[in-house]
Amino acid sequence: MVSVAPGTPCWADLATPGLDAARRFYPELFGWTGRIDPEPEAGGYTVFLLGGRAVAGAGPPAVPDQVPIWSTYVATDDADLVAGRVERAGGQVVVPPFEVFDRGRMAVFTDPAGAAFSVWQPMAFAGAEVFDVPGAMSWTELVTPDPDGARIFYELVFGWQPEEEPMGQVAYTGWRLGDRLVAGMMPPLGEEFPTDSPAYWTLYFSVADADATAARAAELGGTILVPPRDIPAGRVTALRDPHGALFSLISLTTPTPPPPRPTR
Repeated sequence: MVSVAPGTPCWADLATPGLDAARRFYPELFGWTGRIDPEPEAGGYTVFLLGGRAVAGAGPPAVPDQVPIWSTYVATDDADLVAGRVERAGGQVVVPPFEVFDRGRMAVFTDPAGAAFSVWQPMAFAGAEVFDVPGAMSWTELVTPDPDGARIFYELVFGWQPEEEPMGQVAYTGWRLGDRLVAGMMPPLGEEFPTDSPAYWTLYFSVADADATAARAAELGGTILVPPRDIPAGRVTALRDPHGALFSLISLTTPTPPPPRPTR
């Protein structure tokens, strides 16, 4: 079974009341196919595949009034231990650790600024099987009005070491785990993200052409929230899907993709 190192983002899924629409929108955008979980209790949870390999998921909202949202999952070998660390570091346990059939154990938390994130303790299902290629998850990023508090919190919870990264005029922080950067952080920017907005995690999917994919998303009923722009790592854009879920795209400037994240 392919696995991702503990402390590394390993999976992302969409909670949306428009599940049927999501099953149409994202495969049209990224070339995915969908595999619907046959378990009645799964509520139609769908694993999206890229070339036959799992890249992301989508399911119904946990509560009726939940806004559509993409969630980031961080790999762990002990979800209960992480739950204790979250509470001691000032976060909240939104959903305590529980088993998802025979696939794994998960839990949902918020950090002290309110950003929601999840953990995944794999059993039969390890998470995403491919990263950093067009159509696959490439990066996860915290947008928060309290970066100083976040630096302390995520180091206590996951052992992430914060370090400043060059990003033009933006105060950008990368989180390092061992010898690799696993996630990033930045303050809210622009009119679309006022400084008093709540903290949130956002997900980047790699694409070959950010401009063309953003235009295609708009054709399919999505919204371009932040038009494509250049950053040192590549060209990025922020979108909302037809039901309002936020996600981002990045076309990387590196001529060859970074090494795949999973290890056997």
